[in-house]
Amino acid sequence: MNILEQLAEHAKERVEEKKKIKSLEQIKLEAMKLKKGDFEFEKALKKPRMSFICECKKASPSKGIIAEDFDYLTIAKEYQEAGADCISVLTEPKWFLGSDKYLEDIANTVDIPVIRKDFTVDEYMIYEANVLGAKAVLLICSILSEEQIKAYIRICDNLGISALVETHDEAEVQMALRAGARIIGVNNRNLKDFSVDTENSKNLKKQVPKEVIFVSESGIKTSKDILALAEAGVDAVLVGETLMKAKDKKAKLKELKG
Repeated sequence: MNILEQLAEHAKERVEEKKKIKSLEQIKLEAMKLKKGDFEFEKALKKPRMSFICECKKASPSKGIIAEDFDYLTIAKEYQEAGADCISVLTEPKWFLGSDKYLEDIANTVDIPVIRKDFTVDEYMIYEANVLGAKAVLLICSILSEEQIKAYIRICDNLGISALVETHDEAEVQMALRAGARIIGVNNRNLKDFSVDTENSKNLKKQVPKEVIFVSESGIKTSKDILALAEAGVDAVLVGETLMKAKDKKAKLKELKG
């Protein structure tokens, strides 16, 4: 199994454990009782300029520990003050050392929309994300079927939250479009071998209609990268490691914004 398959497999195990504590029916009921969202994540990315999704991430399978001192609430507040449009929070606990608590605390602290970045393999995780305060979830084409993505987008629509549908190649972009994705992300990192190439976003942007929000993810390091992506018609960027490694996150985001 490659790392992505291992992450998906582990996510399934995690969900089964969670269901023993709180059933699907219970979590669904909790989510449905909440005030329906207003697709805040989507709206935040629909600005005429480049939008920035800034990531709170302690570790990754390719880099190991990125932030020894992980003061996630301070980081989230810094992102907001620096003009981030949205915040991405890793909740995957084994390889990314993420936590549902990080998501819940950040969603309760900042005023900008938060996306739960995890390996969604079960509808349970969507209802749970909503209960934790997320305004969006990540759906990864390479670990889901087209039917699952369609069904999961429907659940998101019922809750008033957004689905960022992540792709890596042309076949996955077409699959995301057929499933009705309104936000398509292109991961410039190949999760099978961890090679990174931002040209991937520029090439795949040509396949995506203008009305679909297009997000470039991974490997974005400089304002030059941002400019090149903007020229290719990219609507938003998801920046993780570059910001997480910066001592002054506000200054780094300002620099990226050019």
